[in-house]
Amino acid sequence: MAPPPGPPWFLQLQLFLLGMTTFVSVSRGAQLELHMGSPRVEAVEGADVVLPAWYTLNTRMSSPKPEASLYVLWFLEQSGKDMVQVLSYLDGKFLVNKPRISLLHAMPSRNISLKLVQLQEQDSGQYRCSVNVRDQGDGMSDVDSLELDVLVSPAAPSCHLHGVPRMGANVTLTCLTPRSKPAALYRWERLPPRVQFFFSPAVDSTRGSLFLTNLSASMSGVYVCKASNKVGSAQCNVTLEVTSGPKAAVIAGAVVVTLVVLVALAVLVLLYCHREKMQEEPANDITEDAVAPRTLPWPKSSDTISKNGTLSSVTSARALRPSHGSTRPGTLTPTPSLSSQALPSPGLPRTNRTHPPTASSTLGGVSSSALSRMGAVPVMVPAQSQAGSLV
Repeated sequence: MAPPPGPPWFLQLQLFLLGMTTFVSVSRGAQLELHMGSPRVEAVEGADVVLPAWYTLNTRMSSPKPEASLYVLWFLEQSGKDMVQVLSYLDGKFLVNKPRISLLHAMPSRNISLKLVQLQEQDSGQYRCSVNVRDQGDGMSDVDSLELDVLVSPAAPSCHLHGVPRMGANVTLTCLTPRSKPAALYRWERLPPRVQFFFSPAVDSTRGSLFLTNLSASMSGVYVCKASNKVGSAQCNVTLEVTSGPKAAVIAGAVVVTLVVLVALAVLVLLYCHREKMQEEPANDITEDAVAPRTLPWPKSSDTISKNGTLSSVTSARALRPSHGSTRPGTLTPTPSLSSQALPSPGLPRTNRTHPPTASSTLGGVSSSALSRMGAVPVMVPAQSQAGSLV
């Protein structure tokens, strides 16, 4: 386990001593040389990487084991940020200031390679190593650096169709990955049964666009976009279905006509219901000019009703007819006078407010002249009001 970091003044003192040692070693001639395997190291995100570093000593060294006084410092410098110390080994003690970092070999050792595990993109940057060896007061040191570039495989892209896939129209298929380092290059192709590969100028390999012009039915199918860089690739697809323009127009027209017909039918139904309602309202109103229907003849007898609404001088028609009994010819059978209210009859025809017509010239088969000779008195038949009363 790494010891906790010391106070800031302790780190500054170490850097000062390292600088003074480097100055002395340079003035006396370089006797220690630090080596880096390569000035640039590339690794894939999520993997492990080793930054190689080792040093060599001149044979004129008086001490056979200079590693006993070994100082190793690793720093990280990133663009736009201050340089930070990520690891140090001083007099047999480790100080680690960044997770997932350690020395590859147990110390002391001349191989001071740095190991990073589970790389992330933010681990990229310039790694600087400084080594210092002291031998009986004489110090030797060297500094070197290398670049670490953490590469990212393209993430799953998204495909989209822009435009209306109609016969003779133009559409654009787009493909874009949200994350890739270095930037991904795009390639388009159509899947079987009609395999087809597309190249520039139809394809923009840096932006992932595919331009299809003058569409035809044969261009329908599944189009696949593949985004790739030096460490990996990912793909997506989009389905293109080219439709004919007239067919689409006919379908749209049929829908519009159907909607118009439904609206027209709804309007007609509303108008018809409103008209029926308006016709029913006047029929329920009773006007004063309405004329009562004519009174039906009395059943089994024909009675004459006076104008004031009372029955007077009622002579039964049966009395005017010759009797089949022992009654003498020419004798009339009187009927008692009745005083009652004339009832309305629903079967009478409607007339204007005028006097009703006179009774028929014949009553019960007897002519009016015969009735006059027998003493009958002619009367007027009263009219009936709208409310059913005699007037």
